[in-house]
Amino acid sequence: MIARMTKYSFILLKGEEEGFLRKLRENGLVDITREAKPVDERSAALLAEAGRSKAVIPEAKAELQAASSRLEAARKKAEAVKAWGAFTDADLARLDEAGLQLHWYSVVKKNFDESWKEICPLEVIDSSDKVRFVAITGKGEENPLPIKEIDAPECDYSTALKDVAAGETEVEKAKAKLEELTAEEDKLDAEYQKALSELDLYLAGVAAVPAADGALSTFVGYAPAESDAAVTATLDESGVFYLKEAAVKEDNPPISFRNNRFVKMFEVLTDMYGRPAYDGFDPTPFISVFFLLFFAFCMGDAGYGLILIALGFALKKVKGFSDLSPLVVTLGIGTFVIGFLFHTFFSIDISTWSIFAPIKKIFLPSKIAGYDGTMVLSLIVGVVHISLAMVVKTIKETAHKGFLGSLGTWGWTLLIVGGVAVGAAFLAGVLDSAVTKWVVIGLGGLSAVGIFLLNDIHRNPLINIGAGLWDTYNMASGILGDVLSYLRLYALGLAGSMLGMAFNSIGSMILGDGHNVLLWIPFLLIVIVGHTLNIAMAALGAFVHPLRLNFLEFFKNSGYEAAGRKYSPLK
Repeated sequence: MIARMTKYSFILLKGEEEGFLRKLRENGLVDITREAKPVDERSAALLAEAGRSKAVIPEAKAELQAASSRLEAARKKAEAVKAWGAFTDADLARLDEAGLQLHWYSVVKKNFDESWKEICPLEVIDSSDKVRFVAITGKGEENPLPIKEIDAPECDYSTALKDVAAGETEVEKAKAKLEELTAEEDKLDAEYQKALSELDLYLAGVAAVPAADGALSTFVGYAPAESDAAVTATLDESGVFYLKEAAVKEDNPPISFRNNRFVKMFEVLTDMYGRPAYDGFDPTPFISVFFLLFFAFCMGDAGYGLILIALGFALKKVKGFSDLSPLVVTLGIGTFVIGFLFHTFFSIDISTWSIFAPIKKIFLPSKIAGYDGTMVLSLIVGVVHISLAMVVKTIKETAHKGFLGSLGTWGWTLLIVGGVAVGAAFLAGVLDSAVTKWVVIGLGGLSAVGIFLLNDIHRNPLINIGAGLWDTYNMASGILGDVLSYLRLYALGLAGSMLGMAFNSIGSMILGDGHNVLLWIPFLLIVIVGHTLNIAMAALGAFVHPLRLNFLEFFKNSGYEAAGRKYSPLK
């Protein structure tokens, strides 16, 4: 949920800004309104300083890669000229002074003709794989032999070896430099964070608004209302004059979320789209449940879930990724549970295993009403997701516009969400057909009044009817497309399962009856490599498409708008 914020207005004497802001930074709770980008030479210099600290190791890696590429090129050149042996520029210069020139040739052995020696003097240099030789003619004479000349080697073999040695030295120096910098990575990171902190402090300082002909400076800052006591204690201790009041939408305060540990893991996904306005709603609780469910649907394999859990625990030890560890473990647990209910373990149907016979009833059915069970469940989940979004939109609009101002939205919610609820009750046997018919008629009548007559109580009823017809067209086409979008959950899960089964089948064909021990090696290679690739591709799809269903289908039908900025206190 969105945390309530308190607005603080500060008034300071000119020159007291930096000391005051450093005091607030120690408190670590107040977000001072400031520019996010450099605004002058000083802030640009601080940003450049931070960039240098951050770029040192990547630059060293780039230098090592460039040196390695040059060494590889030198080795290839040395290999190319090796067969021509050693010669010097002085040797070529003496031939030139004598009025002679060399012609260079390389032919396959069977094409070499000994009679060419009678045409002009020639010398075979190498005949290991091909016959490489040179012919000597007068300076300026054209090719004397009936074969095509080749270009002279770039250099002799001894020079090429010197280039290789120089390249090896360069690579060793680059490796040593990278190892030295890597050992100081924590120090460089600390310098980077310090530079960013100084930049943040400076940007907060230049955000001050001068008053009283420049004798005073004023600041505006925000902190969560739950932190009022701590912030007030810091401000009272500093002796600064300040005013505080509850923040309102017009202040455009920063947005801070107050969620439990489970929901907090998914705030990174909300931030990818953008934080809500201050009077909006926090979508993270909805994303946390449905993204997890959709991800598990797309992966749909208990074995893959175990791999993700192991990967999540491994990420705890990886610098820069440790914060993602709980999220990956949670996604792995969800994948394992859904995969188990789908009775799939590394693309193997475990419902046929005798060990699971006592609990076979908890497995999801392969068929529901004659259709693929997973496909039907995907559509059901989609209907629930969209219905929940419409309920959220109705509550939000009622809070903002009042009940009379949101009757059109209420009409659509009654029609669609109410219709879904009545249909579910009928299918479950709670309502008989006669009662269902009258309930549907009642819902339809009430909905029609809101949709066509009262969608705007301040507008002409005829205009309302026209607007209602237009909304009906858009809703009918939009809702159907939105629901069908959830079939991607079924399609992605099916594709991953089929690909995994293909790798299992190929491995089984090679293994045969399993009596040949040597065949276990290719079997394991195919299965391990195949499922590794499948997990990577499935995880990519399971991240992107559930994100799309939340960002597009849910946000559109819930009326969510990303209009807020993230709470970022001076720290």
